[in-house]
Amino acid sequence: MPTPPHPDPVGPRTRSGPTGAVIAVQFVLTGVIWGSSFLFMKVALQGISPAQVAWSRLVLGALTLGLFVLLRREILPRRLRVWMHMTVLAISFCVVPFLLFSWAQQHVTSGLASIYNATTPIMTAVMAWLVFRVERLRAAQIAGILVGIGGVMVIIAPWRGLDPSQSLVAQLAILGATACYGFTLAYMRRFVFDTGMTALVFSFLNIGIAAVIMVLLTPVIALTPVVLDGWIVGSLLLLGCLGTGVAYIWNQNVLRAWGPTRASTVTYITPIVGVLLGILVLGEHISWNEPVGAVLVFLGILLAQDRLRRGARAARTARRADAAASALRGEKV
Repeated sequence: MPTPPHPDPVGPRTRSGPTGAVIAVQFVLTGVIWGSSFLFMKVALQGISPAQVAWSRLVLGALTLGLFVLLRREILPRRLRVWMHMTVLAISFCVVPFLLFSWAQQHVTSGLASIYNATTPIMTAVMAWLVFRVERLRAAQIAGILVGIGGVMVIIAPWRGLDPSQSLVAQLAILGATACYGFTLAYMRRFVFDTGMTALVFSFLNIGIAAVIMVLLTPVIALTPVVLDGWIVGSLLLLGCLGTGVAYIWNQNVLRAWGPTRASTVTYITPIVGVLLGILVLGEHISWNEPVGAVLVFLGILLAQDRLRRGARAARTARRADAAASALRGEKV
């Protein structure tokens, strides 16, 4: 799952909240849970349809978040404009990508799906630059987008021809899902940058409205036979209550405590967890081009988000501060 970009779409960060150690634990757990979501989807698909997987995770996530809203007595927004924007987000951030991911995972490994999910920051940069015009990119950032696209091509490996076990259409569907994420995050920056909602209310409306849409679509997409066992039910509960529920709250806590740049580094955890679980639990195999392509995608993310330049600038600032401190100590001696 992606992390909302700056500015924070749910309002300014505050000093109150979990401690630094708790935030760090929530950050790691969010990455682990979101990385595990691809395994949960793969297991659930053994007994229910892709639409039912998306339906289940959204309904369970909404119920979980709604319980927290009730316990904390949160107040929902009253402005119609906010509800309209949140409906757009629910469709583009949840309904469509969740359906695409669930369908695609019938035809690709969970590890590959988790790798493709890491393209979200690149998709966000493209949408923010080309579609919504809320960001101007430097040459290095544009180069990062191109490097990321190159990484995707390495993962697809067109020189091998079409592999029936890793459907090209399914891979494109996953990229369509991450494009939806990118659209949504850029849309947040353009239209939902300061709603005054708490992180919990923002997450609840996002998932809750999507769940309502899925419930309304039940006669069309979800009334098909199911085969349930303990593994499938457990996977759905973990996918919905944790991955689409509690983890959203943790992610928002991290976002408010660390800011969007550091919080978005959860992108680096999820594919590692997804690939490892796919290999260890499902016995999936990984080809050399997939990790190589993933490295190129991560490099593209660093460039597209301008982190290399900011990192170098921060290092120079730190050296200057150390030099100034050393000089000051020398003067005191």
